[in-house]
Amino acid sequence: MWTNLARFVLKNRLPVLIFLFLSTIVMGYFASQVKMSYEFARAIPTDNPKYKEYQEFRQKFGDDGNTMVIGFSSDKFFDLALFNSYTDLGKEIKKVDGVNGILSIPETVSLVKDSATEKLKPVTIFKNNYQSQAALDSARAVFESQLFYKGLLYNPASKVYLMAVSINKEVLSSPKRNVVVAGILNATSKFEKQNNIQLAISGLPMVRTIISTRIADEMKLFLLGSVLLSALILLIFFRSVSATLLSIAVVIIGVLWSLGTMHLFEYKITLLNALIPPLIVVIGIPNCIYFLNKYHTEYRVSGNKEASLINMVSRMGVVTLFCNITAAIGFAVFALTKSAVLKEFGVVAGINIMSLFFVSFMLLPASLSYLPMPKPRHVKYLDNPWLNKTLIQIEKWVFDHRKTVYALTVAILIFAVVGIFKLKSVGYIVDDLPKNDKLYTDLKFFEKHFHGVMPLEIVVDTKKKYGVSRNLTNLLKIDSLAQYIASKPEMAKPLSLDEGLKFARQGYYGDSTMYAMPDNFDLAFLAPYLQMKGDSSAKANSFSKLVSTFMDSSKQMARISVSMEDVGSARLPLILKDIQTKAELIFNRDSMQYQLYLDSLKEKGLATKNTDTTSFKQNANIQLTGTSVTFLEGSRYIINGLKDSIIWAFVLIAFCMLYLFRSVKILLCSLIPNIIPLVITAGVMGWVGIPLKPSTVLVFSVALGIAIDVTIRFLVNYKQELPHQNNSIPATIQQTIRHTGISIIYTSLVLIAGFIIFCFSNFGGTQALGWLTSLTLVVAMITNLVLLPVLLISVSAGKTK
Repeated sequence: MWTNLARFVLKNRLPVLIFLFLSTIVMGYFASQVKMSYEFARAIPTDNPKYKEYQEFRQKFGDDGNTMVIGFSSDKFFDLALFNSYTDLGKEIKKVDGVNGILSIPETVSLVKDSATEKLKPVTIFKNNYQSQAALDSARAVFESQLFYKGLLYNPASKVYLMAVSINKEVLSSPKRNVVVAGILNATSKFEKQNNIQLAISGLPMVRTIISTRIADEMKLFLLGSVLLSALILLIFFRSVSATLLSIAVVIIGVLWSLGTMHLFEYKITLLNALIPPLIVVIGIPNCIYFLNKYHTEYRVSGNKEASLINMVSRMGVVTLFCNITAAIGFAVFALTKSAVLKEFGVVAGINIMSLFFVSFMLLPASLSYLPMPKPRHVKYLDNPWLNKTLIQIEKWVFDHRKTVYALTVAILIFAVVGIFKLKSVGYIVDDLPKNDKLYTDLKFFEKHFHGVMPLEIVVDTKKKYGVSRNLTNLLKIDSLAQYIASKPEMAKPLSLDEGLKFARQGYYGDSTMYAMPDNFDLAFLAPYLQMKGDSSAKANSFSKLVSTFMDSSKQMARISVSMEDVGSARLPLILKDIQTKAELIFNRDSMQYQLYLDSLKEKGLATKNTDTTSFKQNANIQLTGTSVTFLEGSRYIINGLKDSIIWAFVLIAFCMLYLFRSVKILLCSLIPNIIPLVITAGVMGWVGIPLKPSTVLVFSVALGIAIDVTIRFLVNYKQELPHQNNSIPATIQQTIRHTGISIIYTSLVLIAGFIIFCFSNFGGTQALGWLTSLTLVVAMITNLVLLPVLLISVSAGKTK
């Protein structure tokens, strides 16, 4: 069949090349239409309860991740020149198109009782452009008496001051986000130069914008780097410009097709699928090396170009097909997960790795048929003395030191298994950034002085209309929960309706000592000022607008907003569980106690069908949501999905190997040399202290799909050589090592070099993908050239020698 396919391609070489050219033009057009993603990766399935809760929260209360924060430390903040400059900074930022507003010290107000109108009147504390230090100091005294802002806009202990910038949510989901953030950074840069002050800038809009920009820049850099490095290695190997250009043409077509596929599936470029184009280059080059290596080997024997091309396709077609199938499986299994971002990566990578086979299968023979015959210098690499010495040494290890090979393998595996027990599973929202990166250090600045900027939302559903606004007991419970949250070292000052009520109480009495929760007596006097009884005819004052952001329209649900540190996926579940438990105790103590009573009856076997399970119902429903919760859920889904994908990859690749070789012994021999590199890599991660997280778990499935290619090429050649060596196992293994060893070493070096490029990334996860995959491939090359032949000899010990 493969011989007929080879003749078909050569006979129709011109139509084949025209088809490839036109299809690449079309896919290139689609590739030009692909867009960047301006959202956090959609790791959670849309039917997940946490995802639904978060979407419901956004519909009721708006987005929780649309605020940038700007801060700095200074003991001269209230000096005339610096304060006026800071005021001007706020004005400049408000002028940026896409900024909804800012909250900063110069913008603060105090609430003053207006007895005539029975309203709390917001009065601006600071004026514009102070000319007198005494006037500024007077306003400062008023500001510092407003306890609402303490811990929110300034930290009195460390003298750190904060400005919050709210950005339009539609802008954040569009390319215009880059323009808005750039405008804000331009204003902050001017402030820094004028005052010789270093600002810290953070918040999710900042993190997302910088990361998406870096993704785009890195994709271009890695794509160019992988192409140039591959071209250099090919030129060194083959000493042929035409062979190098052909190989580069194959991978460039593959890259254009992969980007075009993204657009056709309506996917956008994310941190994960931005790796696909350079991966296509890295994976596509070995196809070319194996085809060209076989062509040169056949031509040196026969001297006939056409016959050599036919033999190249007939001998390497099935091998390359199954290599691409297994590599595609290694990536495509991600499409079986429930994570949207992994599905997109798996679909695009899987499809285009398979397309690489068809491109190389058509382009290489058709193009080579037009080119001159290889010259002696083009096949000189086949006699590379260093490689030949290496292969002879490998033969000695295989035939003379089998026990030593087994002993070393066992010893290394024991070392690796010990390392595996040291592995930890933890991830952070920004842990892929270098620790000295300004984005990272600025985040830590806010964690140190304000306990973080990562949003966490607690929604209290009282299950009754006006259950928040007209129920003092519930308000006190909300305050109790907020105070508990504030006591935790990882949490910033919570914002809720209760803080607004305390602010209003202080404004009503005009005394900072009155900043506390109102009682029934206070509420009776405050009610007209707060418009707490739903007077729809009156215009909503500023306080009402503030209140509305922390209650739903029916005043049944209340919101507690808090920023927290990026504590990581290991600590975050414990913190959330602790808050959830405390909330249940505060709001549903009776129902919890009754549930414990029921559980004790069930344990003792005393519960019956007549046992009343409805006597106590929950007084309130408590939901924890926000970006922090969705991050945790997303990390869990990605890690579990990647673990499942590795299992699927093993199963599907095992079926391919069983179909290809029709032998359980050969199947076992093929899997062992590919399992060992994964175990060693996991062990190294444990010893070095690299945790399991989405970016590192990805390594195992990717490396398995690529490394198994070497096994297939070795075993197919072994199977083809066996009849030619009169079924002599030692002679067949010796010839297989010599025939495939050079191409295996060459392709492994290309793959390793291709993945090493990722080590120059600004993202820790991409760096880990680079060097961990390279390590896995190095070990896989050794196990397939040394351990695999030893296993074949061992399982065939009773057969013809």
